This record gives sequence, C-alpha cells and structure tokens, in this order.
Amino acid sequence: MELRHIRYFLAVAEELNFTRAARRIGIGQPPLSNQIRDLEEEIGASLFRRMPHGAELTQAGQVFLPEARAIVAKAEQAKALALRAARGELGRLRIGFTGSAAFSPIVPSSVRSFRRAYPEIDLTLEEAYTTRLLERLGAEELDAVFIRPGHADPPSFRSHTLAEEAMMIALPSGHPLAGAESLPLSALSGEPFVLFPRTAGPGLFDRIVAACRQAGFEPILGQVAPQITSIANLIAVELGVSVVPSAIAQIRVPGVTYIAIAGDGPVARLTLATRREERSAVVQNFIARVLAAKVELV
Repeated sequence: MELRHIRYFLAVAEELNFTRAARRIGIGQPPLSNQIRDLEEEIGASLFRRMPHGAELTQAGQVFLPEARAIVAKAEQAKALALRAARGELGRLRIGFTGSAAFSPIVPSSVRSFRRAYPEIDLTLEEAYTTRLLERLGAEELDAVFIRPGHADPPSFRSHTLAEEAMMIALPSGHPLAGAESLPLSALSGEPFVLFPRTAGPGLFDRIVAACRQAGFEPILGQVAPQITSIANLIAVELGVSVVPSAIAQIRVPGVTYIAIAGDGPVARLTLATRREERSAVVQNFIARVLAAKVELV
C-alpha cells in the first residue's frame, strides 16, 4: 500500500466523484479508477460503490476513511519534522568549554543567541580542560568546544579563532609590586608561579613558559592549580604569582591584584573547534551564531 493510493482514496472520498477527484489531483479518470481498484484488491474489500453519477463509500470505506486521513496527516508531520531537522531546527547540541573560556563575552553571547533562535534544540554544556574537551570531541561525545590552544590549532579539527586576549600578571595584593600600573614580565623572575597542569592545556601552558623565557628567565613552577580558574584562590593565600588571560581578571577574589604586562606580552587565543568533516546542520547553525557574536563584540 503506497501513500499515493491513500491520497487518491481521500480525493475520491471527499469528492464522491471519480471525474472531479481525478481533476483535483491532476491525473486522468481511468488511471485513478485503476489505482483505487488496486488499493481495494490489496485491502481485500470494496471501498466505493460506483454510481451512475458519482460514488459512495461502502461500510469498509467509511471505516477506512479516518484511518487514511490519520496516515496522511502523520506522513505530513514526519515530512515537516524531517525538513526542520535538515535545517538544524531540531536535534541536540553538546558544547564544551574551558573554565577560562567561559569568561569571554563571546561564549555566553553565542550560546544565548543560539538558544533563542533554536529553542527546540536539546542543548547541553560541559566544562573541562582543553585536552579532555578535544578527546571528547574526537570521540563524538561533544559537538563543539571552546578551547585555549597555543600558537597552532589542533590539527585534527576545524578551528575558528574568535579572540586573542592580552594576558595579565596576577599577584597577591600584599606583594611589593602590586601597586604598579604595568610590569614587564621579567619582574616575575625568581617568583614561584602558580599554574595549571600542562596536561590540562598544553598550548596555553607552553605559551606562558615561552613568554617568560623570551623575557629572559625560566619560570619557577610552584603550586599546581587543578584548573585555571583556581589560580586566583591560590594567589590570594600568597602561594605565588601567575600570568592569566585577561578574561580571568573578572574573577574578583579578595587578595588578588591584576596588572597589565608592559611591552609585548603573551596573548591567549580563544578558539571554537569542531570535527573537520562535521555536516550537522545544528552544528553549522551554532558556528554561524558564534561567528556573528565575534563580529558584534569586536
């Protein structure tokens, strides 16, 4: 039983005339009669009584009519849902982000814009460090991730650079240098650094270490913070100093002072990464929203 047979049946049932029904659906009357006859043979019962000037439904036809309408309605609904899914209006989106990325205005702005534009998408958020996010993206457990790469983008993924933030020095507020408006990075020579584990974000970690070496000193790696957003709390208790993305300066922890780096300091890149061959319309719509947020916030 094909859907067109059911549509032909409905046309005749509503017109109660084969000629008018054929005209309505755009085929000849004899082919329509043959299609209805094929349907009746498949069902095993007559659906119409042929009359001299029209047709009327048999008992079997009367019972079949509401079911046929339901089948066509369900088919139309399925078609509409499929089209919406193809446009990326239905489905799911799993977004990952690093702790420091969440403080960039691009991230909340783009997620908020996407949710408003596509309210029926099942959207979930997950915070993790860069290495873990890329692992989960590669395993297809996440669909798009905001990360802090180093100088190079992760080669296995498609990347969109969203921002390059100047980095800042973070000092205990009681530190002798805490009153300066800006400091060269070399002023931190001999100070113990509070940093996150390199495995959590090798790109950003290496960029900080490379900037210190370029300033003429090897950083003393002291207390390890479980993640970058924990650094401020450890500096507040005077366990060391650090260099952090400027977005982190929004974390106003008592006892911590943020100071601009004089001269050419390191920058922290914010990147959106997706799978290189990603074809999901949902993901493509999200990328478009992120890039739009980037333009609006520049």
